[in-house]
Amino acid sequence: MNRLRNIVCIPLIFMLAAAATAQDGYPTKPVRFVAPYPPGGSSDVMARVLAQKLTDALGRQVIVENRPGAAGNIGHELVAKSPADGYTLLLTTKSQMVNNQYLYKKLAFDPLNDFSHITLIAYSGHVLVVHPAVPARTVKELIALARKQPGKLSYGSAGLGSTVNIVAEVFKSIEKLDIVHVPYKGAALAVADVVGGQIEMAFSDMVPAVPQIRGNRLRALAVTTAERSPALSTVPTMAESGVREELPTQWWGVVGPKGMPAAIVTRLNSEIHRIVNLSDVKERYNDLGIMPLLSTPERMHDTVRADGPKTAKVLAAIGLKPE
Repeated sequence: MNRLRNIVCIPLIFMLAAAATAQDGYPTKPVRFVAPYPPGGSSDVMARVLAQKLTDALGRQVIVENRPGAAGNIGHELVAKSPADGYTLLLTTKSQMVNNQYLYKKLAFDPLNDFSHITLIAYSGHVLVVHPAVPARTVKELIALARKQPGKLSYGSAGLGSTVNIVAEVFKSIEKLDIVHVPYKGAALAVADVVGGQIEMAFSDMVPAVPQIRGNRLRALAVTTAERSPALSTVPTMAESGVREELPTQWWGVVGPKGMPAAIVTRLNSEIHRIVNLSDVKERYNDLGIMPLLSTPERMHDTVRADGPKTAKVLAAIGLKPE
């Protein structure tokens, strides 16, 4: 019996040793890092900052691949169905991991159960911007303009269910405004159309908006954070502007397909934490109006789960329903 046990166990030991050796040598080829929005937006910029630093840390090329569409769902489905070997990662956000499950009747991935959660990396509020030709220099003036011209103003978002879409709809609900929603494949595209005058306004992520504000191509009316943003220190908060109700914020994180080896998840978590704490990365985040937010894999999973009921309550209050 002992001899039989040895015959069975010896190959298993070699298999486990080989697996451990493969993980110790990770990565042995380039790593794909999927950004589920077009170039220029927050997810794309953060993915590229991390990819450059991870390339140096891992000794293999980490390549950003933009897969926009369906409010980020296309990129998430791609990663959820990829091999769980550590060679496909995803820059995700609260919009996809929390909001979309309540806004799409059929979602091709389960945010809680189809991914290996690695770490949260950042959070941010938003900035309300208008085209310079819009005759409003404060939030109060914009509210008065929208009430005077119901259905005439349009705002852009990163798509139905994106956090910027929800923020705008909460604002509309609070102030009882009729402003038309124009969805895009990403926040950067919406901001570009505000700059171009195709639409009048947007509640934008900081990343695509801040350079346009500094270049006087957009007028910033307010930020949605509790305190003023270091990146836009002269811009008042929504509360300072008279809108005191809390508005949703955005967070970003990194995940991979479900079932990634624990050793690889641990290593990536450690490397990403080290990278986000680098002085040049902190400076870059601060310049873009983004705040570091790091976590364990378990904490990220718990955040996705805990944010669900709160988001469902907000969506019900403003009448956004699944498509």
